[in-house]
Amino acid sequence: MSQERRYSFEFFPTKTDAGHEKLMGVARQLATYNPDFFSCTYGAGGSTRDRTLNTVLQLESEVKVPAAPHLSCVGDSKADLRALLAEYKAAGIKRIVALRGDLPSGMGMASGELRYASDLVEFIRQETADHFHLEVAAYPEMHPQARNFETDLANFVHKVKAGADSAITQYFFNADSYFYFVERAQKLGVDIPVVPGIMPITNYSKLARFSDACGAEIPRWIRKQLEAYADDTVSIQAFGEEVITRMCEQLLQGGAPGLHFYTLNQADPSLAIWNNLKLPR
Repeated sequence: MSQERRYSFEFFPTKTDAGHEKLMGVARQLATYNPDFFSCTYGAGGSTRDRTLNTVLQLESEVKVPAAPHLSCVGDSKADLRALLAEYKAAGIKRIVALRGDLPSGMGMASGELRYASDLVEFIRQETADHFHLEVAAYPEMHPQARNFETDLANFVHKVKAGADSAITQYFFNADSYFYFVERAQKLGVDIPVVPGIMPITNYSKLARFSDACGAEIPRWIRKQLEAYADDTVSIQAFGEEVITRMCEQLLQGGAPGLHFYTLNQADPSLAIWNNLKLPR
């Protein structure tokens, strides 16, 4: 993990034209910081998927920052995925974040021809050799649907061995969970960079909802302080910025190979942390 550190920002495709314009404005602002890439989450099915595609192509061609679309295998056939890969390749896209994706309710495991992220990584490698730099997800606090920590770790190692180049973690608020996960993975033969995913704290109720859904633990002391601030947005943001900056310092000092910011389509919270850390531009 001795290569240069890398820094990236994640967006989600918006549902409205006004939202899209705002997103592009945020992307242009973040582009002035020279990130290594932007990633864009994937809406499975129809219109959201098209928005992912259009957003990615626009980031790549107009904002001039390499764009990495999220690609998930749930709900899509191999033919669908093959067509998307061809389109991305033709557009000059060089990086993909390969995920299983959320299982639509009631579909069990029957949705799509590929069941797991490792199957998707293998499929992309078969179809496009090493054209794409493949990112996979890592879960320092365990995937919420995993049977147990050991199974989850084994799944991660399997994804890596299927052909992943690097990994981005789910966000967390406890640096120890990251260091422990990386150490365990390395002992199992993982030698790719595992980049911490960073979620700025700007709104407590939203954060609590997200964190419940994705299995990220908000430590009690952080939760209690955020609860005490109630609707005082300024105090929440100042406290959140301090907490996350400190954690990022700890991560980088401990050897993390970069940072990946979950922007929620906003520039300022991530840039406040970036500037506090005096990251390169």
